[in-house]
Amino acid sequence: MSQVQQTQPVQLDGKDLPAHCPNPNMPHWSSHPRVFLELDAHGAAKCPYCGTQYQLKPGAVVKAH
Repeated sequence: MSQVQQTQPVQLDGKDLPAHCPNPNMPHWSSHPRVFLELDAHGAAKCPYCGTQYQLKPGAVVKAH
C-alpha cells in the first residue's frame, strides 16, 4: 500500500514572483518542463505536473511591473 506524503507548501515572497515550477531548490533528476503558476485569491498555487504546493508568505509585498 502506498502512502501519500504530506509536505509543507513552498513559501514564496514577492521577489519570487512570477512563481514557477520546478523551483531552483528542486533536484535536476526530478525535473519536468517549467510551468508558471497563477496564485489564487489566497496566494496559493499547485503545480499541475508534480503537485508541489506553493503559498505566498503572509505580509509578502507583490509588486506589479
